[in-house]
Amino acid sequence: MPSRTWPNAVVSLRAAQSPTDSRFPNGPLAVLDGHGSAYGVDDLVMHCPAITIPELVEWTLTESGLGAARLHRNGKDADPLIVLTADAAVKLGLPEHLEGHDQRRSLRLPEDHPVVKQVAKARWQLTQRGFGPWARVYRKAQGRDRQCVQLAILSWDALDERSWPGVADMDPADIARVLGTYATRVTTPRGSTAVSGLELMTALRPPTRAVREAATGAWVSGHNAGSLGTDPVDPAPPEATPEHPVVVETGWTGGFLNEEAYQWVRPVHALTGQECTLPFAVGLDLNTAFLAAASRLTVGLSAPDHFHAPAFNPKIPGTWLVDLSRIELDPRLPSPFTPDGTRPTGPAWYQTNTVAYAQELGYDVHPVEAYLRRETGAYLDPWHDRLKNAYVDTLADLGVTRDLDDDAFLAAMETYKQTDPAMAAVLSAIKATVKGGIGKLRERPQGRQYKTGERWPALERPTWRPDIRAAVISKARVNMHRKITNMAKMTGLYPLAVLSDCVVYASPGESPIGFLPYDEAGKPRPGGFRLGLAPGLAKLEGVQSMSWAVDLMEKGLNPARHIKGGDAVLDEGE
Repeated sequence: MPSRTWPNAVVSLRAAQSPTDSRFPNGPLAVLDGHGSAYGVDDLVMHCPAITIPELVEWTLTESGLGAARLHRNGKDADPLIVLTADAAVKLGLPEHLEGHDQRRSLRLPEDHPVVKQVAKARWQLTQRGFGPWARVYRKAQGRDRQCVQLAILSWDALDERSWPGVADMDPADIARVLGTYATRVTTPRGSTAVSGLELMTALRPPTRAVREAATGAWVSGHNAGSLGTDPVDPAPPEATPEHPVVVETGWTGGFLNEEAYQWVRPVHALTGQECTLPFAVGLDLNTAFLAAASRLTVGLSAPDHFHAPAFNPKIPGTWLVDLSRIELDPRLPSPFTPDGTRPTGPAWYQTNTVAYAQELGYDVHPVEAYLRRETGAYLDPWHDRLKNAYVDTLADLGVTRDLDDDAFLAAMETYKQTDPAMAAVLSAIKATVKGGIGKLRERPQGRQYKTGERWPALERPTWRPDIRAAVISKARVNMHRKITNMAKMTGLYPLAVLSDCVVYASPGESPIGFLPYDEAGKPRPGGFRLGLAPGLAKLEGVQSMSWAVDLMEKGLNPARHIKGGDAVLDEGE
């Protein structure tokens, strides 16, 4: 059909803020309802007359003024996002719900669906993922011009309730506010929060930059230093998953890296009589612990090289085979070297941060072999900085600010979700972006047709890097052990249980202020847990009776999983 243009017919309920980029005057996204109203950021409302998906794409690219500027000068501008309500989806010829036997995230429109045919007839293309909850409609770039629109269909569960609590049920203007705030502070969503977390890494560390060719003087694409480049890198065998081709094809039987988050419960017989007489079990949660661990973290950027009997160097990221089983530690604390907190039984593979911590504790380490990376850098630093700012700024919108004392901080954290449900949803999405982004670095194969030893799609991207995921989780676990060790030294208190970034202590009162270490001036003593809003600082996770905690421990259950009053999701970075 011939291309059509329509008047923009912009109506603003409140004057939009001055745009930061004149190419995208109306912000990064819009939420379209069934009446043709497209709700943008800053209370902007536009009229969209499109009645088909191709018309919607044309309107978005030519009339809407939507999009977002690149986050790095060598990166790419963000494609405009159009979020469809259920009524809008039906109006555009889409089914209100996707039906099928596959997992919800795997469902797609069939190739013979009329909308898919419309898209093809109008000479637009879909990505290999097809037309699903997050559909990308594009044409191949002509020169520097990029033509692509991201669609999200709310009634197809595009917004996972766990990451975006309550957002799908909000009215379009509030959905636009939530997603617009997230897009401005983090990135324009292109899929799940996990996908957004991974895409943000690349947006902040683009793989290429323009370089001038010496011979011709022409500008060509060259490697951007500090990035992961454009080519995927296979992991070392111990860094891979058991189904990975480097494991299956080589017949690797040398064991695997097991750098995972803590799941530990102190044996009941190790509880003291004094602890059992305390009335409460209080859970502390470290804010975005994985994000805190990503700060100033040196990771490998290149492929691994194999070394035999290398001298350990804590500055070189890699995977080391070393025996830490002879190290004696306090049995009232979990081992820092294993996720379940048990003592290692012999040589095993560890990430650099774990081995460095053994050295920090005063033990000699003698690796048998190692897979190390020569090119290194703080790849995640800009990712950490942007997400930290987003997290802190969003908490401030909810009334949780840096100037609060500990009592006021605890009070604010208790009620912030009721202060502004929309901003609370943004905060939830930011936290899910951190966890999901780290998890995507080691995405496993999906689908019933997968066979062990085959490559799966995630392996074809440079950001499939299980070694970087291991580095983050290793550092987070070491950080936790360092704090609980310092707490024991300063207060004589030992944790009842740890689950990832949550630790439970016996307490004389319902507030953690009663057992956290403070100096004579009332200031938190360095080294232990400290209340606050920044990543790595602590907040109250939940309070239960001590008898409740002991009962769970006797049943072999982890109080840290249930201290909040439900069943916590383990932050494995999966």
